Amino acid sequence: MQNIDPDTRTRYRERLSPSLWLLVTVALAGPMVALIAVPAGSTIALVAGAAVSALLVIAVIAVTPVVAVDGDVLSAGRAHIEVRHLGVPIALTAEDARQARGPGLPARGWHLIRGGIDGLVVVPNIDPDDPVDTWTISTRTPDRLAAAIIAAQG
Repeated sequence: MQNIDPDTRTRYRERLSPSLWLLVTVALAGPMVALIAVPAGSTIALVAGAAVSALLVIAVIAVTPVVAVDGDVLSAGRAHIEVRHLGVPIALTAEDARQARGPGLPARGWHLIRGGIDGLVVVPNIDPDDPVDTWTISTRTPDRLAAAIIAAQG
């Protein structure tokens, strides 16, 4: 039986995967490649088109950022920060999230904003040595991410 130390377990993990419409749009490159490859033969064209569609969809999914709270570290994409340097997170949805993503977006903040994801968590950075004022992170479940940050701080 595994005994996982509570300070190192994953409290929250979310892959900010693209929407279904974006995946369909990316997959449409396959038929275009197939049309270009028709002079080489219909079988080759179909195989090339299917391969391009599959590779592009896999690539788009593979490069999507992950938001996680592991132990006492918040990771958003390639960036990470210890939660002891963070203030109280604010979970935003709907109009409040739109305002925070647009006119309310701080110039000196760190941002991981994904189109098609409505929720947002804004976390103040209280580290005096860090030039970044806030972290603004897109998430589908802003209340869960904010709760995970608070739990990791506690």
